[in-house]
Amino acid sequence: MGLLRIMIPPKFQLLALLAFAVAMFFLENQIQKLEESRGKLERAIARHEVREIEQRHTQDGLREREAPSVADSEDVVVIYNRVPKTASTSFTNIAYDLCGKNHYHVLHINTTKNNPVMSMQDQVRFVKNVTEWREMKPAFYHGHVSFLDFTKLGVKKKPIYINVIRDPIERLVSYYYFLRFGDDYRPGLRRRKQGDKKTFDECVSAGGSDCAPEKLWLQIPFFCGHYSECWNVGSHWALEQAKYNLVNEYLLVGVTEELEDFVMMLEAALPRFFRGATELYRTGKKSHLRKTSEKKPPTKESIAKLQQSAIWKMENEFYEFALEQFQFVRAHAVREKDGELYLLAQNFFYEKIYPKTN
Repeated sequence: MGLLRIMIPPKFQLLALLAFAVAMFFLENQIQKLEESRGKLERAIARHEVREIEQRHTQDGLREREAPSVADSEDVVVIYNRVPKTASTSFTNIAYDLCGKNHYHVLHINTTKNNPVMSMQDQVRFVKNVTEWREMKPAFYHGHVSFLDFTKLGVKKKPIYINVIRDPIERLVSYYYFLRFGDDYRPGLRRRKQGDKKTFDECVSAGGSDCAPEKLWLQIPFFCGHYSECWNVGSHWALEQAKYNLVNEYLLVGVTEELEDFVMMLEAALPRFFRGATELYRTGKKSHLRKTSEKKPPTKESIAKLQQSAIWKMENEFYEFALEQFQFVRAHAVREKDGELYLLAQNFFYEKIYPKTN
């Protein structure tokens, strides 16, 4: 007797196949939802564990803290070794305006004749003051001083360096007119070259010393530091050392042309000092406070003549290097929407924390 074979019509076979496909799709969708829920649960558990760890560390810290010691959050020093004519006074005034509200001290490093190079004994004194003057911490130091490597003097906890630089020719033009006409910050103060009415273009045409390419050599040595080679005009070693220090020793280096972005990023990185700085910069009375008087833009001919020099090419290379680094950092920190810049929210979290807490 042969086997009884049941024949299923083709249309029922198709319906069965469709039903199976729908069931599989539904099942995969449910599995995906379960995976998403599991991921959310893991992140929630991780956040809860992080909060527990933070609370435990806070409680332990409160129990272990000794009265005379300075808390880590207060043991912070920021040094702004400001380059002349880079909007440094405008930025420094923000620090002065915020110091009372944010509870830190601002100290001006006033060197004799604005000499940016300290003697060896002054370097030792300065480093000792900065690291041991606890009554002044947290502190914001500023002054026309070249970079100083604290580790050379045996200091383990280094200060946080920040700075601003400017297009080399624009900086030189601003400084040239500043020496002759001053600015709107202290208009009554007599300047060193007061009475000299010669324009920057006339100086360049006549080959004057105040507009010579050698006067461009300033931003590189400020970042290079206290080595003799830093101040040898046109030194390629100084250029490379300045680049190294900018990347490795400075938290952030902005540019005068994008000062608001610099202020915004500092507020995000160092709120202990700069909380409220962006709003103050945008609305405060001291924004762009210091403006050089009687400044006349140079002609294309004067610019072209300066750009022929090897010194300009090196200073401009350093400026472009700093600008590229600043724009890289900014691109990963802020976004633009409707013409306004906004800081990105935190884009990382902790998970899979072991051992598990009870």
